[in-house]
Amino acid sequence: MPELNPFTIAQQQLDLAAERLGLDPATHELLRWPQKELVVTIPLQMDDGQVKIFRGYRVHYNASRGPCKGGIRWHPNETIDTVRALAAWMTWKTATVDIPLGGAKGGVTCNPKELSEAEKQRLARGYIRAVADVLGVSKDIPAPDVYTTPQIMAWMMDEYETIAREHHPGVITGKPIPLGGSEGRGDAAARGGIYATREAAKALGIDLQGKTMAVQGFGNVGQHAALLGTEILGMKLVGVSDVYGGFYNPRGIDARQAAEHALKNGSLQGFKGGEPISSDGPLTLDVTALFPAALENVLTAENAGQVKAKICCELANGPTTPEAEAILHDKGIFIIPDVLANAGGVTVSYFEQVQNAYNFYWPKAEIHQRLDETMTRAFHGVYQMYQREKTTTRLAAYLVAVARVAEACKLRGWV
Repeated sequence: MPELNPFTIAQQQLDLAAERLGLDPATHELLRWPQKELVVTIPLQMDDGQVKIFRGYRVHYNASRGPCKGGIRWHPNETIDTVRALAAWMTWKTATVDIPLGGAKGGVTCNPKELSEAEKQRLARGYIRAVADVLGVSKDIPAPDVYTTPQIMAWMMDEYETIAREHHPGVITGKPIPLGGSEGRGDAAARGGIYATREAAKALGIDLQGKTMAVQGFGNVGQHAALLGTEILGMKLVGVSDVYGGFYNPRGIDARQAAEHALKNGSLQGFKGGEPISSDGPLTLDVTALFPAALENVLTAENAGQVKAKICCELANGPTTPEAEAILHDKGIFIIPDVLANAGGVTVSYFEQVQNAYNFYWPKAEIHQRLDETMTRAFHGVYQMYQREKTTTRLAAYLVAVARVAEACKLRGWV
């Protein structure tokens, strides 16, 4: 199967919305491309004294609604097109939940599992030195993403402040709490998806209590989805996987034991909670709710026909190809699209920015309440569009988001 280009998919998704909205050609073309791209070369001295060269990226997709916002991924397969796509999706994500931010994304092509802690710190600081000119609380605010952590954000913030020679805690979000991080940020992406799943089930007339769920991808987001799905929704976790494989147990998997095992051992390998399945195994289990929480393009034309879930909550960015989406839609599977489903992360990052600006911090219960209100309002805005336009849920979310971004561009006189 040919390699799927995530940015081509992101442009196709926009094109559908632009046509439905009747956007003029200039606005449509403006929204098809990033406003700014930075590709950098980062020399890194390894622990053995050798110097290796890494490639880094930062993309500003659209800043019409506010400063750019988006995570930084460290991944061996990171490319400029992946970063472009993620920056586009972040633009639509912030607009879908209606927070005053634009979309950005960054990354470094590397395998962090092969780096020591000292090498990670030097890479984090080297990246910030390379892209510092485009960052700032009123320009672009990075955050953690795949294989980056609050500790890495702390190093990055410190390097930026060293360059700026003054405190700028709001220039990076997803920081540790003692350095100005927000309560509730760690599980925010998963928690927002769980709130959206709750609202979807209400709209569809499904009682989730005691029903089954499966999680594909067991990093930070997947672990919290498993924990919160059982805690908040009362669901039973029966399938879980990471890059090395997974487990299925129809009697139920203890989410906390699975998460603790993954945190202690770095993966689910060796977990005794069920019978082994493949990394993609959870995608086709007979469950009420499926949570793809790994990387893009895992639901494809090849496996979509085997998906049996009633609700698919896209906690990963771009996990469903257009061909797979058409199959799932025809099967009557309700997709909560990524630009809505995982927007809890950027929402609480926005809360962190606000708290940093005021130097006043909210308790965790208030963060959860504000996130619940934001996700619930956003879900129903998308659901009303979905019902009115009689289209897919993803196109409905895009109609909401693209209209907001296009209006901002017009008001600014860009088009």
